[in-house]
Amino acid sequence: MKRTPDLSTAVWRKSSYSDGGGTNCVEIAHGYANLVPVRDSKVPDGQVLVFGAAPWTVFLAHTARSV
Repeated sequence: MKRTPDLSTAVWRKSSYSDGGGTNCVEIAHGYANLVPVRDSKVPDGQVLVFGAAPWTVFLAHTARSV
């Protein structure tokens, strides 16, 4: 079973917390059922991490508390 989705047509969205200066940028792609693809915007052809939707939600909840 293939676990990694085909991301060749993914539409990436940069984090609203990006500083706009080209550093510290994280992008996610929407539209993948129960999956959240994440990449470094500075290396768009680099490795993509794919998280389950539930663990990603927990991650966001914990990081929002620390901001």
